[in-house]
Amino acid sequence: MIFEELKTLPPPKLAEAAALIHGLREGARAERLAALERSAGILTDEEGAELERVIEEGCEKIDVRDW
Repeated sequence: MIFEELKTLPPPKLAEAAALIHGLREGARAERLAALERSAGILTDEEGAELERVIEEGCEKIDVRDW
């Protein structure tokens, strides 16, 4: 397991591993934000209203038989 391997690293290498992990997390966050920025505002008001209606009609119902 990765956690067990990390425990065996000397402090300088552990700090290096931590920096890499934090960089990966920040990179993923930046990618998500970029995707949101690219897609923000692409729907017209009418399309947005239709999407909202479809979600409300189709996604907010619970079928107790499916549980």
